[in-house]
Amino acid sequence: MTGSARDERKPSGPPPALLTGTVADALRTTAGRAAGVYLRSRSSEMLRLAVLSGLPGQLFRPWWRVNVDRPFPVADVHRTGVPVVLANATEVMRRYPQFAAGLPFQFGSVHVPVVAEDQAFGVLTVLRAAAADAAEVQAEGERLSAVADALGADLLRLGADGGTVTWDDAPLCVRPPAAGPAPGRVGRLSWTPATGALAVDAQACALLGLPPGDLPGTLDALTRAVDPADAHRLPDLLRRTARGRPPPLPIQVRTAGGGLRLLDLWRATDAEAAGVGPAAEARWPAVRTGEAREHGRASAPSRRPERARAAGEAREAPESGGPAASDGGGAFASPDAPHPVAGVVLDPGPGALADGAADLLPEGVFCLDRMGFVVYANPRAGHLLGVPRELLVGRPLWEAVPWLNQPTYEEHLRGVLLSPEPAHFDVRLPAAPERPAAPRPYEGDWLRMSLYPGADLVTCKAVPADRVPHDDVPEAAGPDGPAPDAAASTAPLYRPIVLAIALTEAVTARQVSAVVMQELLPAFGGRRLAIYLLQERHLYLAWESGFPEGFLAPFEGVALDARLPGVETLTTGRPLFFDSMQQLADAYPGIELDAEEGARAFLPLIASGRPVGSCILGFDRPRSFGSKERTVLTALAGLIAHAMEKAQRYDTEAALARGLQQALLPRRLSQHARVETAGRYLPGTEGMDVGGDWYDVVESGDGLALVIGDVQGHGVQAAATMGQLRSAVRAFALGDRPPEEVMGGTNHLLIDLDPGQFASCCYVRLDPSTGRARAARAGHLPPLLRHPDGRTEVLELPGGVVLGVDPRAHYPVTELLLEPGAILALYTDGLVERPGHDIDDGIAELRRVLAEAGGAQGRPSEGDPTASAQATGPAGSIGATGSVGGAGRSLADVADRLTAAARRSADRFDDIALLLATRRGRAGAAGPGLSGAVRHPR
Repeated sequence: MTGSARDERKPSGPPPALLTGTVADALRTTAGRAAGVYLRSRSSEMLRLAVLSGLPGQLFRPWWRVNVDRPFPVADVHRTGVPVVLANATEVMRRYPQFAAGLPFQFGSVHVPVVAEDQAFGVLTVLRAAAADAAEVQAEGERLSAVADALGADLLRLGADGGTVTWDDAPLCVRPPAAGPAPGRVGRLSWTPATGALAVDAQACALLGLPPGDLPGTLDALTRAVDPADAHRLPDLLRRTARGRPPPLPIQVRTAGGGLRLLDLWRATDAEAAGVGPAAEARWPAVRTGEAREHGRASAPSRRPERARAAGEAREAPESGGPAASDGGGAFASPDAPHPVAGVVLDPGPGALADGAADLLPEGVFCLDRMGFVVYANPRAGHLLGVPRELLVGRPLWEAVPWLNQPTYEEHLRGVLLSPEPAHFDVRLPAAPERPAAPRPYEGDWLRMSLYPGADLVTCKAVPADRVPHDDVPEAAGPDGPAPDAAASTAPLYRPIVLAIALTEAVTARQVSAVVMQELLPAFGGRRLAIYLLQERHLYLAWESGFPEGFLAPFEGVALDARLPGVETLTTGRPLFFDSMQQLADAYPGIELDAEEGARAFLPLIASGRPVGSCILGFDRPRSFGSKERTVLTALAGLIAHAMEKAQRYDTEAALARGLQQALLPRRLSQHARVETAGRYLPGTEGMDVGGDWYDVVESGDGLALVIGDVQGHGVQAAATMGQLRSAVRAFALGDRPPEEVMGGTNHLLIDLDPGQFASCCYVRLDPSTGRARAARAGHLPPLLRHPDGRTEVLELPGGVVLGVDPRAHYPVTELLLEPGAILALYTDGLVERPGHDIDDGIAELRRVLAEAGGAQGRPSEGDPTASAQATGPAGSIGATGSVGGAGRSLADVADRLTAAARRSADRFDDIALLLATRRGRAGAAGPGLSGAVRHPR
């Protein structure tokens, strides 16, 4: 928990009322306890939390930013456009272990994309109680999608009108709609500072004990209707609200007759101010206790209200502090002029009696709302916590009791806000000078705290506890002690777990460095990062972020005998911490500095006693590195070192496998004057093991053999097996063996080579003169055929099992006809398979793209040696480069169209092979009565 600092700057981005209205609607349409909207930031690599309802923003600061490529639910939803439903903690741990490590509590969540016309704006998220399975939450997901679609449509219109649809500020933090019962009586009032006019409806008059028709028309008249002890506060409260500083909670006032009432105030629009009084009472919708500030819902013409919350509840939580000032009415007022004030007067009902009873309890009892504000405290709670009762109520707990600003206590509070389980823990009171003046005999230095979650409130109990101190319980800091770093306060608890899980998923040196930048820097408030790796007794830069351009260039390849902190931390094995840049300059005279202010940490990367490199963390301001923080950073450096060592081994093996595969793929395809072919190979993106996909075109008698295959597995073994299979198929094809013999012989060879390896394959023997083809398939995906008229079909050829499994396997042969201008497409699963999607959908999409790609019509000349200009070049770029007659595209262009999406993808989980073939021929070359593909399975 962190302290609060008011910040009245207006956030950039979509109107706050639009965002707060969305989360209010999301909570109403679901059984959610909290909701938030993530929007794209100006940086396309980041999602930022724009609004949060039902949870204290500062308490969930580590989740304000999410990188779009991280394995988190909101990132996945934004990238894929597919909703994610997580029913319970078990499901979260199974699918998103990093997310579960940060919030290890029993709750469920639903995440849906905010999109409109294929434009992705962000993600709408609802946190709810855990369910047995996702089926129980599915209906909520559909209702939530409707709310997200409405927001997407609003943002699309906003962007079209020149508005900002990204978010780069701290989130707006708003209270959720109340889940409790409605109060018995509610009245409304408004005050216009410019004229001094006060409007009060008849219900408010009755609640204030005024005779019917005796409506106070001025502020002075209102003060005379309440108890003299409260009268002096009202003018000041109204004026502060008009200036954009409404009270954070409803305030208690008593009528002249002694009745207890609650007064809730916020800044309002002129229309709201005018809508109070006898003539307007019919236009006021009914309200509930926690919803008194939701204006205009009854009269809103659309499903979503125009303003779900008044500005007084839309408190922005700036990054430097806690809940900030309201938006002050957003676009409805000048920031300098007083604004109309609206409010409600309500009878708290029997709750006041319950509060009176709790006042008499011997235990300390206080209640927090879902924003972390203390809404009730009995006298005993103030005595035990060392804070007067009047200074507790109406303030965030971490402001009222600053010595509770400890990561351990934050974790307990997060738990009860997210899950139904109570929390119990011991806290140590501040040192003696910070104790309250009142004596506390026999009560000791410890309190036993119990937190009990409810729908709208968390009830807290504090009692004295006798116990012996343990090292795992943090020492309470006094009120005058330094406030902990907001960004780093939760780091010691769960960041090592999150970082460790993230590092297990990083396989390359760049991925490891990216994880450190995304997970370690934000956890400790860092702004600069440099990672050096050791090679032949010299350090070379592997990753940098945040340093001035060119600053690190002189240190590239520095030797291990140089007197530099980044070198000495590795040679000595000791981390070096400098609380200020002056400390660094004093320790290393003459060293070039990248900034005048800040702090630096130099961490050795040592894995199992073997030096790997060094890591440099930079901070913009001077800071003191505590003993716990130093211990955590040193431990994390060990994790990074092991991950980096593993990544270096992977990079070496991947380079070997990739080189082997590139050498084994064809540099040039066999040519024929009547056939044009184009091949494409795309490896998996960085971090994916090299696969065993291949394609080939082989002369086979007076025809051509078209081959495509996929060896199971990845790495050097898969690449080597692919090379052996390609050689075997070529040998069979050059001997003009029938397709069934080619498949059968290759199957036996693979079984003899490696009983544990298998592969899929499709083999087509084409007669270029007639277009007749004979095809056999071994567990491979079906080919596609695009007819000259544009019709495209999936050729569901009967086939046998994959190669390398059954020595008695039979591979049936199908006869086809390839007309001139038709395109035959062979491909591997990497082109059509995506995690979370049905492979049939991928095949259907490939079929659609092939149909739209246009016919690759060949030359009419048969004997021209330039008619089949098959390009030479590195594997992965083979294709026809000669111009092709007719109106259609060249086959190389078609191949590029089919692989365009895969080339742009940053997450290719498998390698891709594609082989296209089309016949060139004179008109009428096809036999009579044959059209398209005629199949004769055997």
